Amino acid sequence: MSVMNRNWNILPSFYPEFDLERCDFENGCNLCAKECSFGEISLKPVKGKDGEVHLRPWANLAACNACRRCEKMCPERAIRITHKPGDTSHGYWTQAPVTNLWRQAGREGGVLLVGTGATGPQKRYFDYLMFDACQVTNPSIDPLREPMEIRRYLGRKPERYGGEVGPLLKLEVPIMFGAMSFGAVNLRVQEAEAIATRDVGTFWNTGEGGFHKKLRQYGGNTIVQVASGRFGVSEDYMKSAAAVEIKIGQGAKPGIGGHLPGEKVSGEVSETRMIPLGTDALSPAPHHDIYSIEDLRQLIYAIKEAVEYRVPVSVKIAAVHNVAPIVSGIARAGADIIVIDGFRGGSGATPLQIRQNTGIPIELAISAADERLRQEGIRNTVSLVASGGIQCSSDVLKAMCLGADAVYVGTPVLIALGCGACQRCFTGKCPYGITTNRPGLAERIDAEEAAAALRNLLHAWGEEIKELMGSMGISAIEALRGNRDRLRGVGLNEVELEILGVKHAGA
Repeated sequence: MSVMNRNWNILPSFYPEFDLERCDFENGCNLCAKECSFGEISLKPVKGKDGEVHLRPWANLAACNACRRCEKMCPERAIRITHKPGDTSHGYWTQAPVTNLWRQAGREGGVLLVGTGATGPQKRYFDYLMFDACQVTNPSIDPLREPMEIRRYLGRKPERYGGEVGPLLKLEVPIMFGAMSFGAVNLRVQEAEAIATRDVGTFWNTGEGGFHKKLRQYGGNTIVQVASGRFGVSEDYMKSAAAVEIKIGQGAKPGIGGHLPGEKVSGEVSETRMIPLGTDALSPAPHHDIYSIEDLRQLIYAIKEAVEYRVPVSVKIAAVHNVAPIVSGIARAGADIIVIDGFRGGSGATPLQIRQNTGIPIELAISAADERLRQEGIRNTVSLVASGGIQCSSDVLKAMCLGADAVYVGTPVLIALGCGACQRCFTGKCPYGITTNRPGLAERIDAEEAAAALRNLLHAWGEEIKELMGSMGISAIEALRGNRDRLRGVGLNEVELEILGVKHAGA
């Protein structure tokens, strides 16, 4: 390496430290090095206390992403991940933008990629919204002793009593698992999602990577996607599922397409997506047959014809500034369900600058869309699903109070399976085996155990939702849809409160 090349050396923000008093390396333990899929931990020969040469763990100080796999797996608890971010003496040029410039000018070049959702610094509005609980004049409800209804139906509702009802999705909890494609995630992860949603009574989404033949038995709880790349799309594919979703955009990368690197296109991925083995799976930014609402309407009804009007058709869009009129147009184009994905939505690979600077928060988008549909008198013609940045059960209920009929969650699914949000999903080296199908890593996921974890998550959130409803004196979740009067804002300005349709706390 030349002296000049050293200008772009990047000091690690994270690295493992080893407590050698606890570490059992002298007895041959090298589990941490085996478990580290990024190559941060190697083994270095050293002379032990007994005079023999042993292999002790060694931090390479080059590739740690703070996944914390080594910490969790160490039987002696002898590892600690240390966070030591670099700094500069400049108040404006902090370490993050400086490091990114070094990466682009030095080793990497090109577009910087990251995984999972946006990290900020934009405001997370859910944290500034509080529920209005009951006290004396309107008593609360004890969900342990009173029946609570959290079942949801998604799809076109009749405009008046006795009117025609379209095909509906029946959700026993107002939560679905969002789109994560085979290839982007391990097939075992999709199988766990399918089993859990079948057992609980909700739905999972295949993403744009096709519907693996092994999972067709779970079609009654599956939503399949028709995306711009049309991967795996056929008449049989659409008829095998409970709903079909047209993916126009996603919150993690509004306005751009997708890219699954060729090294992740294995034999099974190739067969399921119907693309050549080892080739990059590129999704163009637009659908090349959709350039207007009229074009979208043609595709919606082409799909309805293909599935013989037996299942609802959904349209997924990213949350953008003019989301309200877009949603109005999609509703009038014949969609049964509209999914709005906020800028905090996750993805396996996203250009860093797109992820951090494009789109708007789901809280503002879902509220604006719901209000527009109500003003036009067409709210019941379509269901709204909120996605992107949902972290907990209270977020689910707040999204519903702002106008959603249900929510999608994606990153919480991965975290429930052990993910440490290290943002390196696109490398194919996921240390937990979640976002990779690489032999030796993929086997770290057990579908049955993963399904049990996801069932636990859905049950826990369902119980918490009932507790929150009970605190507001509400026994049926339908009474909370668009019920902004049950929310109050704290620390929000008048414009934000107006868009959300929420009063300030104390009002």
